[in-house]
Amino acid sequence: MGNKVLVDLSHPFGNGAPLWPYFEDVKIERMHYFAKSGVLSQKITTVMHCTTHSDAPGHVVPGAPYTHEVPLDSFYGTGVVVDIPKKKWELITAEDLENAMPKIEKGDIVIIHTGWNRYWGDNERYFCESPGLGREAGEWFVEKGVKAVGVDQQALDHPLHTAIGAHGSGPLRPDIIERYESETGNKASDVFKEWEPCHNSILSNGIIGWENVGGDIAKVVGKRVKIMGFPIRWYMGDGSIVRLVVEIDEDELNDVPDRVYKYGTT
Repeated sequence: MGNKVLVDLSHPFGNGAPLWPYFEDVKIERMHYFAKSGVLSQKITTVMHCTTHSDAPGHVVPGAPYTHEVPLDSFYGTGVVVDIPKKKWELITAEDLENAMPKIEKGDIVIIHTGWNRYWGDNERYFCESPGLGREAGEWFVEKGVKAVGVDQQALDHPLHTAIGAHGSGPLRPDIIERYESETGNKASDVFKEWEPCHNSILSNGIIGWENVGGDIAKVVGKRVKIMGFPIRWYMGDGSIVRLVVEIDEDELNDVPDRVYKYGTT
């Protein structure tokens, strides 16, 4: 057995960070800087649902626990990084999850690698054309009794199950609906009938979620690992930017080139 190593599954946060379609831009100001004060102090204005982040149940379920009320062990434990390759706009099914390797067990943290993290950047492909989860997957997680779910896409739900499609305050991008229907021959309202069904299924059952998982995920795909992704201790918070990290024996790492994900990657 080799030494235990930590692998970062987070995308970077900062000026110009890629954002979900209706969020205001991240704003970082220097309140003090060396020429002025001899120290550096910065002020950040941001939504917490930015880059790699957690969703608390209170994000979508009225009266459900906020970030400070979720037990710390919900963000930490043994889990699996499963490879479920998916193409543009495809849904992740219960069958995909049942057949995924390593086998998903009760109490596991589950990180889903579709390969979409490689498109991370300020682009339509990542945010509007990704595959994703829906009601079937959400109900499977609840029935299986998993602890937490992370995805290498824009949200815990397929983009057309969100306000990008015709839900909530949407459609934010009616052209995406038109393109989906033209390219697939399916009517979006028939396939994506509900607003964020996976969010609601898992978060209403105390299963927390992480979105925009990425970083060096390729190094640990197909592995059973120790996973940790803690939020800040935000009172009444609906979610939080996190540093999502896995611990693994260095001898178990996949042999893949290092890659630094930069804003604008396509």
